[in-house]
Amino acid sequence: MRGMPVYRILEKRLRGETNDQEEIRALIHGFVDGKVLPEQMATWLTAVTLTGLSEEETLWLTEAMVASGKTLDLSSIPGIKVDKHSSGGVGDKVSLITVPIAAAAGVPVPKLTGRALGHTGGTADKLESIPGFRVELTEDELIDQVRKIGCAFAVASKDLAPADKLIYSLRDRTATVASLPLIVSSILSKKLAGGADAFVFDVKFGDGAFMNSLEDARRLACSLVAVSQKAGKQAVALLTSMDEPLGRAVGNALEVAEAIEVLKGEGPSDVREVSLAIAAQMIRLGLSIPNEEARRKAQELLTNGSALEKFQRLIEAQGGNARVLEEMDLLPQAPERVEVQATASGVVGSIATRRLGLLASRLGAGRGTGSDWHPGAGIRLLKKVGDPVTAGETLGILFSPRPVSPQEVNETRACFDIQQAEARKTDLIAGLVA
Repeated sequence: MRGMPVYRILEKRLRGETNDQEEIRALIHGFVDGKVLPEQMATWLTAVTLTGLSEEETLWLTEAMVASGKTLDLSSIPGIKVDKHSSGGVGDKVSLITVPIAAAAGVPVPKLTGRALGHTGGTADKLESIPGFRVELTEDELIDQVRKIGCAFAVASKDLAPADKLIYSLRDRTATVASLPLIVSSILSKKLAGGADAFVFDVKFGDGAFMNSLEDARRLACSLVAVSQKAGKQAVALLTSMDEPLGRAVGNALEVAEAIEVLKGEGPSDVREVSLAIAAQMIRLGLSIPNEEARRKAQELLTNGSALEKFQRLIEAQGGNARVLEEMDLLPQAPERVEVQATASGVVGSIATRRLGLLASRLGAGRGTGSDWHPGAGIRLLKKVGDPVTAGETLGILFSPRPVSPQEVNETRACFDIQQAEARKTDLIAGLVA
């Protein structure tokens, strides 16, 4: 920090003045190197949370975080490389479907993925429920696999944007997680370090999303797209509802099974609708074709089995047992299974989605559950919003490696609001930001 005292950077931020690119870079690199103290960084993060950052400052912050570590060089892979990111939700298994659809269309997809966070599931955890599947790929393995079969799923290495992990830990302790520019820089630092040419963002809103309101989700989507474009990348964002779980399966192996059903042309219609919309945008960006043509291509590849075949090749390439596509009983099965019955008749008016996600985590689907964790744990919903219910009918089934308590059964039942009036469903896809 020679020639640029950290207090001067903090002083400007606290007064609401703009920090220039060199100041932000010096602050971030100083924090990673241990020259900027955690309390000093916390002061800057708090000031940002209170006063915000411009798009240009957000880009500078993102680029400084990218420069704190290594970046992937994907230039040896022909074509426009497209990565997809979801802001997180309950039952969100869309990546398992969109990646093979886009790859089957000829779009190279080096998908960097993560693990469970809070009440939301992690794609890496879901894939690891397939026996033998390996998500810890080296850079060379990732590139080689995308060149050979068109796609790969890999957990980002610790060397990619290491500043993000350090800053996020501090944000978590200082109540600055919800800051929009800090969310954008966290997401984009890892994406930019991953080396893709284009990004498709699935920004979710509603009770089960990190952004509760459509307005907040739209602001996040607009910022992600704008800053990505300032960084020289193609980007688009879809706004999708998470007012109820996506599909009927919540939990790692349960969601893999449901994704396979969709790839076979079956499965829940809401999962299929969101998956096709996102896959179409990936294809549009990757092949530089009109949206309608991309949508037709995505539908065709899902219908004719090409996407399922691509998923099979992906499983095999990453060490998994592809027999699960035909024998889904090979996926891990939780030993305890308990049905939750309705105590009243009516219509499901709403589902407490966040609470249901947390319940699935406690049942063993979340990584933070320690010895109770089980890849087969979770919840299967038999009723969704708008479905009629008769007292005594099963609302859902709980799966766990341990006995399920009466309290957990009651908590699950309480997540379903049974009404007498007709339910109003939120539009599944609320808009597109490009």
